[in-house]
Amino acid sequence: MSSMNNFALDAAIKEAWRYQFLTYPNPAVGAAVIVKNRLFVSAHKKAGEPHAEVNALWEAYKAFFDAPPLTISHEIHEFLIKNHNGFFRESNVFVTLEPCSHVGKTPSCANLLKHLKPKSVTIGWLDPISEHSGGVEMLKSAGIEVNVLNDKRCYDLIEPFIKWTNDKFIFFKLAQSFNGAITGGYISSESSLKWVHQIRDKIELLVIGGNTVRIDRPTLDARKVNGKSPDVLIYSKEKNFDKTIPLFSIPKRRVFIEDNLEKINDYKFIMIEGGERLYKKLKNFVDWKVFIVTPKIFDRINYKSEDEFEILHVERRDDLIVFGRSND
Repeated sequence: MSSMNNFALDAAIKEAWRYQFLTYPNPAVGAAVIVKNRLFVSAHKKAGEPHAEVNALWEAYKAFFDAPPLTISHEIHEFLIKNHNGFFRESNVFVTLEPCSHVGKTPSCANLLKHLKPKSVTIGWLDPISEHSGGVEMLKSAGIEVNVLNDKRCYDLIEPFIKWTNDKFIFFKLAQSFNGAITGGYISSESSLKWVHQIRDKIELLVIGGNTVRIDRPTLDARKVNGKSPDVLIYSKEKNFDKTIPLFSIPKRRVFIEDNLEKINDYKFIMIEGGERLYKKLKNFVDWKVFIVTPKIFDRINYKSEDEFEILHVERRDDLIVFGRSND
């Protein structure tokens, strides 16, 4: 690919990571469109909302033409099909995952591209769900040049989706200072705390250690985003807890106190939050690890753990958010 095309795919991948976990039960997907020598980048942001390529195409169209303020997927599809007037004929589209051929909560993206007829569509990874695949054939049948890259970075993006679709996906979230301190109240920035609440709104089960519950007396809800609160599994040998701890008072939530992890088999999307002891016990049990690293150095004891993992992505916000996979 040319340097511009490489830049476009890189931008699509980076944008998709901004919404990792937040699209559950859908995968994280990014897209880019090069049209009239301009680059437009977007992502799938929430299940039921427009897919990544639709958002990118819509941003491109609105930059050149007056358009109504549409946000519903099928309305955008219908408007573009009726009003594109060949605008995308010389465009190049990049998407981290094969455009869907099926009709679900949203219309088929491959069908939309078939009508818009861009010059080319570059795909980072083929859809792993057989009933969703077929987009490549649909595009080729419309005379569109299709390039499938099998880019590992695009697989990494959808690994959680593959796992929770087929069984379950578990990740460990740990907030720390630059020098590895994890105790002493809130460590992360306000924006990171809000991001964690966004994730809690999506997960089905949150696992936490008994000591953390007793010491921190947490709520473990998603109040910063007015979201739903996940069920909670307190992993503890000691079953007696002060029931005035806020997490026990959240409506429509189930709280389990167990000395084993069998309960996770009833859920598909699971986050583990905890301190050093829980991390050491469960670090080899999880699919991914997510570290929120705040750019501060605290005069506190830092946690100690021998660990190696593959860094999948580093998201730079007010804090660094490091996504990693175990090296085992």
